[in-house]
Amino acid sequence: MSCPLPEIRVTSTVGKTEEELSRRRAELAARLGKQLPAGTLLTHEDELRPFECDALSAYRRQPLMVAMPRTVAEVQAVLRTCHDMAVPVVARGAGTGLSGGALPLEQGVLLNLSRMDQVLEVDVPNRLARVQPGVRNLHISERVAQHGLYYAPDPSSQIACSIGGNVAENAGGVHCLKYGLTVHNVASVEVVTIDGQHVRLGGPALDAPGYDLLALIHGSEGLLAVIVEVTVRLLPKPVYAQVAVAAFARVDAAGDAVASIIASGVLPAGLEMMDRGCIEAVNGFLDVGYPDCAGLVLCELDGTQAEVSSQIEAVSGILRDAGAVEVTVSRSEEERLRLWSGRKAAFPAVGRLAPDYYCMDGTIPRRHLARVLNEIKALSEHYRLSVVNVFHAGDGNMHPLILYDANREGELQRAEKLGGEILEACVAAGGTITGEHGVGIEKIDQMCVQFSPTELQQFHDLKAAFDPSGLLNPGKAVPTLARCAEFGAMHVHGGRLPFPDLERF
Repeated sequence: MSCPLPEIRVTSTVGKTEEELSRRRAELAARLGKQLPAGTLLTHEDELRPFECDALSAYRRQPLMVAMPRTVAEVQAVLRTCHDMAVPVVARGAGTGLSGGALPLEQGVLLNLSRMDQVLEVDVPNRLARVQPGVRNLHISERVAQHGLYYAPDPSSQIACSIGGNVAENAGGVHCLKYGLTVHNVASVEVVTIDGQHVRLGGPALDAPGYDLLALIHGSEGLLAVIVEVTVRLLPKPVYAQVAVAAFARVDAAGDAVASIIASGVLPAGLEMMDRGCIEAVNGFLDVGYPDCAGLVLCELDGTQAEVSSQIEAVSGILRDAGAVEVTVSRSEEERLRLWSGRKAAFPAVGRLAPDYYCMDGTIPRRHLARVLNEIKALSEHYRLSVVNVFHAGDGNMHPLILYDANREGELQRAEKLGGEILEACVAAGGTITGEHGVGIEKIDQMCVQFSPTELQQFHDLKAAFDPSGLLNPGKAVPTLARCAEFGAMHVHGGRLPFPDLERF
């Protein structure tokens, strides 16, 4: 069951009759049809239906049409036409996003980049790979494995998610603690602006003069430009790796253990945490054999065998001192991969527990993990909805999964309110409302909580510098100041604005 969204009224369609809108749609289709190869412009309802949402499937909207370019020139042609006709554009990759960032517009074009899926060049001496935006994250590592290299960021959806979307959301993964987010593993990006300009940001050097526009485009959620090429940095595969799995009788003790590991000075390659609900779901989904406990910590170390052996011993001691009732260490590469497979399958595993779940994404200082976990438990009881927790615990990135049934009256709305309060608890603890999933439409109200009116105005000014007509992914990520004022008034009385934030359109 999907949640109804308010009607989107784009500037160019306000006050127009159905006949005028139909004529305008026909003109747009005719112009794009001349610029794109046959079969790359979708206009019929049955063709458009698969693109009505991203992985936040509670919110759906059918686009006016879908363009599926294969070249940069075709992307430029689509954007120039839409710019000329004042038609909004939403860029989309694999559609694995979890914040509604790729939700289309009923009077807009969905620009699907999934057919731009080629690895253009592998530069082994410089450890770089040039790829198109539709290349799957995992495929990069598969392509360069013969050279002893790999691409470090590894989101749980890496088998499907595309590199263009990873840049747009600044995706992380289970190994981002040591090796960084997408922004730390990209050398340059090529983009096309709304008026069709093709621009390169960054370069192979570690630094470049001027503003850091390469960092700016990471996490920009399609609001500034359309990504058409990415040059990623490659790393040598670690010589050796082991993972320690620790079981705790209390989930807050597991949270404290994470902070203790970081405080020790050891830098794990990955440091993840799961609560009992997530452990049970994964054990029922895969044959991983996680221990039955309230909280589970997975800590991976990599490097030379001597380094790993020394650090594994130290970490095992820290985990036991923090209260672990059981600590086991992988004895082979096969066992290490099996133990990680359970963590990476957490989302689909939890999907078996309830008809629907709402996946949150907030980040907090590591020292407050136990505190915020207890707050989530209290909120779960207050809203009478179960919450299953899984974290990139090493960098404080939390993924509470709220279980609900959309077919029950009011449950989706309760899940939304619970999710909003979890994010606000993250902000109150000194954290932020997103670590890697982006804001999209999901967290737009909480942007009003985290940022001041002055800061939000800076976001709007920055977007206007790239997209003065406001046609790229309008209504996402950055709320209007008017919306924040209204949200503040409603928040006092327990209300919630309908989303997305599309008042201008």
